[in-house]
Amino acid sequence: MPYIQVRGVEHYYEWIGTDRPTGSKPVMVFIHGWGGSSRYWESTARALADRFDCLLYDLRGFGRSLPLTAAESSETILADARAQLEALYDLETYAEDLAGLLDALGLDRVDLNSHSMGASIATLFLNRYGDRVGRAILTCSGIFEYDEPAFSAFHKWGGQVVKFRPLWLAKIPFVDRLFMARFLHRSIPKALQRAFLEDFLIADYEAALGTIYTSVSKKATEVMPREFARLQVPVLLVAGQYDRIIPAAMGREAANLSDRIDFVEISKTAHFPMLEDPQTYLQRVTEFLA
Repeated sequence: MPYIQVRGVEHYYEWIGTDRPTGSKPVMVFIHGWGGSSRYWESTARALADRFDCLLYDLRGFGRSLPLTAAESSETILADARAQLEALYDLETYAEDLAGLLDALGLDRVDLNSHSMGASIATLFLNRYGDRVGRAILTCSGIFEYDEPAFSAFHKWGGQVVKFRPLWLAKIPFVDRLFMARFLHRSIPKALQRAFLEDFLIADYEAALGTIYTSVSKKATEVMPREFARLQVPVLLVAGQYDRIIPAAMGREAANLSDRIDFVEISKTAHFPMLEDPQTYLQRVTEFLA
């Protein structure tokens, strides 16, 4: 499998439809969300491969990419373990990883297609490296208000979920369907449901927990509205009508902050509209890219 070192961490990457960028087509980079991997972007990338050289990669600590080593983690000495995790796995760090990946692969200018936490990473990247991006698609993204009791409860629950992930769970019949039920309104192929569960079970503990803290945080509620308002790159923000993770209303609110954002809500889908209704999703994306 192809790996490349980015800022001290081995990252998995692959080209879809080609072995390397051809130079005759623009490059589109796909960014996955929390707990997953680039595997769920493969069908979308293949559908766009006639117009783009499509690059998939796994975020540090997720999928096939490696986490920080214990030695690297210990370089940052902070007051407590949670603060250390937040420093090592904040979204800005992942945005810098993307810049490092493009540098390592010799890519000067790309388009982005991102999802969920990956869309937050993309938004931060756009405002730091906007000259390197032509257009961007943010799938299932938005802004939310700070709610200390709700956030604390979510962090506590998330910590327990991340802590208890025995690999034998993947062998229980129908557990993949139960795992994905909260994320979907329409069914998706069983192979994809199983892949989601497998990626969640193998995600690095510190990366999974650290990004829970940084993605759903007081800082995020303060930073992300400003980031959306600052966007200068043309952006398509796609929401799923029945998304319970990032409701469509949150995406619409983010889109209202900038005249650079086109907002589209795909009916009868939830947190994975590109998989639940790929035909409509690709139609909307193609219209935007045209």
